[in-house]
Amino acid sequence: MPDDKAEEPPFRSGFEPRLRGARAECDGGAPVVGTHLAGRQDFAGRLTGNYRDFGPYPWRWYLMTELTKKPNGYSLDAVWCDSGNLTILDEDKLSIPLVP
Repeated sequence: MPDDKAEEPPFRSGFEPRLRGARAECDGGAPVVGTHLAGRQDFAGRLTGNYRDFGPYPWRWYLMTELTKKPNGYSLDAVWCDSGNLTILDEDKLSIPLVP
C-alpha cells in the first residue's frame, strides 16, 4: 500500500524578525575541485531572518542574501550559514541569540 503522506523535510523552518536585514559575515568549507581537500569560503551580506533547524539539539542555519562577498565562481544569490560560523556586524543586533 503506497504511503500518501508527503515526506517531511529533515529540518524545521522558522523566522527571527529581529535579524531581518542584519549585516553579517559567515565562513564555511567546501571541496577544492580536483582534490580530496576542503578550503574555506567567506561570505558577507544581509540576513533574511529565515532559519532552518536540523536535528533535536538544534543545528541552526540562517539564510543570507544581498551578498557583498562570496567565493570566485559562486553563482548563487544566497547562502545558508551555520549559526556557529556567523558573525553579526550591526552593533544593535549583537545581543540577539543565534540559537535557542
